[in-house]
Amino acid sequence: MQLPIYQLDAFSDRLFAGNPAAVVPLTQWLPDETMQAIAAENNLAETAFYVPTEQGFHIRWFTPAVEVDLCGHATLATAYVIFALENYPQDVIAFDSRSGILTVRKDGDWLVLNFPVDTLQKTLIVPPALLEGLGGVKPVEILKGKTDYLVVLENQEQIQSLQPDFRVLGSVPARGIIVTAPGDSVDFVSRFFAPQSGIDEDPVTGSAHTTLTPYWAEKLGKTQMDALQISPRGGVVKVQLLHDRVEIAGQVRLYLTGTIAY
Repeated sequence: MQLPIYQLDAFSDRLFAGNPAAVVPLTQWLPDETMQAIAAENNLAETAFYVPTEQGFHIRWFTPAVEVDLCGHATLATAYVIFALENYPQDVIAFDSRSGILTVRKDGDWLVLNFPVDTLQKTLIVPPALLEGLGGVKPVEILKGKTDYLVVLENQEQIQSLQPDFRVLGSVPARGIIVTAPGDSVDFVSRFFAPQSGIDEDPVTGSAHTTLTPYWAEKLGKTQMDALQISPRGGVVKVQLLHDRVEIAGQVRLYLTGTIAY
């Protein structure tokens, strides 16, 4: 069997930046173990698979280790494939997913994700491995979303200088850990660590901005914000809070096209 595969850099206007994702179009679902094996073989943060439906498309996301409930950058990359490479005639794509209906619309050179907003709670008990794995930092506050911890630091330099112990962080009971602070030239910056999910540091994490956006909207008193994820590859994200939804906008560049033969 042969399958088309694309690799794209999401949340970037240039190659070799942003977050790489693989996209595999399907006409029907492969066995779960086959999709997981393809994702492991790709060894990227996420591989997205999609099939057409009567209402649009159904999308699923796999890290090299597990299937996940939500992924922003691979959804952005998938939308680019459908819009730009498959010449989808409409301006909005609807994806059915584990996280409900997700839409992506075109806005010039940008693609805009519409995702459900995360819910945050103050963390009363902090896992010791969380602070130990981050090098003993002293957070401004720590909150917990549905799947991730949110660790707030004082400034961008602290975020940039973090050197996590991923072995220790991997024992924290969560999908991953978001660290964030006010930005020097943007509203806020972040990094995302997820050794639990097979990704030590994710270059740009769209789904983390469902957590970051409501937090910083409340702190900064604004609903439209510019953000940077300051991983080594880096990525530019524009966000807007819309009540219980968040719009997450980014750009995408195609890196390669190929064929899977198995």
